[in-house]
Amino acid sequence: MDTFGTFFRVTLFGESHGPVVGAVIDGVPSGLSLDVGDFAENIARRRTGTGAAGISSRQEDDVPEIVSGLYNGCTTGAPLTIFFRNKDAKSADYSLFEQIPRPGHADFTSLVKYNYFNDIRGGGHFSGRLTLPLVAAGTVALKIINGFGQAFETCSICAAVIEIGGQNTEEGMKRVLDECVAAGDSVGGIVECRVSGIPVGLGEPFFDSVESLLSHAVFSIPGIRGVEFGDGFRAASMKGSRHNDPFIDSKGHTGKNGAGGINGGITNGNEICFRVAVKPASSISMKQTTFDFVNERMAELEIPGRHDACIALRVPPVLEAATAIVLADLMMAARCR
Repeated sequence: MDTFGTFFRVTLFGESHGPVVGAVIDGVPSGLSLDVGDFAENIARRRTGTGAAGISSRQEDDVPEIVSGLYNGCTTGAPLTIFFRNKDAKSADYSLFEQIPRPGHADFTSLVKYNYFNDIRGGGHFSGRLTLPLVAAGTVALKIINGFGQAFETCSICAAVIEIGGQNTEEGMKRVLDECVAAGDSVGGIVECRVSGIPVGLGEPFFDSVESLLSHAVFSIPGIRGVEFGDGFRAASMKGSRHNDPFIDSKGHTGKNGAGGINGGITNGNEICFRVAVKPASSISMKQTTFDFVNERMAELEIPGRHDACIALRVPPVLEAATAIVLADLMMAARCR
């Protein structure tokens, strides 16, 4: 479904080349100060990515329009509706994909699921364009987390690209990106997210544990292929004496953070730390051999249009937004206990 959350609920709508994309956010408390300018920084980060190399040339204003739930600069308590107009869509680039779906993309599965009625232009509802209203919802979520007199330090959520194409230095990542752009190919990456200022006790095990909800939200971001918390998959090769996190004070702080700030599905007061694997973009200009579903034969596909060489570059603000949405929902749940 297109709705996530229990107490803080986010519903996404729109298609990549439709008139608008947006979000309806329910559960926003009344009296929260909110202005269009609050969204600017994260929207700009999502639009331009970590750097200019490898980013699609599609240019959108990405100006949020708030059409409900806001009055005189404050939220009303009614559902908050935010949308963004699509102005720079070039739909002709996508007409081929009903006949020859892009390898690795949702073209084929969405066509079959929706009996060929879905909007395939720009990926339709399956496009990374839908991460824009997700970022907007995350901005609101973080304001809720930090704006209602919580008895703990200010929450900070920060995500960054730490690896591209197996390279983890700035020079190496740039080299891989340049090679992919020149070849008309794409490359994947790893993005790490760290959250500080979260109190002990958030999480509703078993099925609404912190890891469960974060993973649910994270895997809703297009292109995510994996998630790990703390030591992650390395823990499988560790001994307990190395993986365990010894306590160092009465507040529950630990000397290391192999658990990633979560024990038993509940925040333990330490920094939440997790990483996500982002796949290479499916749309590449390099020639590929795949199946032609109209002529029922193998065919060569050269994808026209404007595409990202590395979608991981755009992921950090989206990952921060998904994290904020989950934590806002869990905090509201904690208040209702």
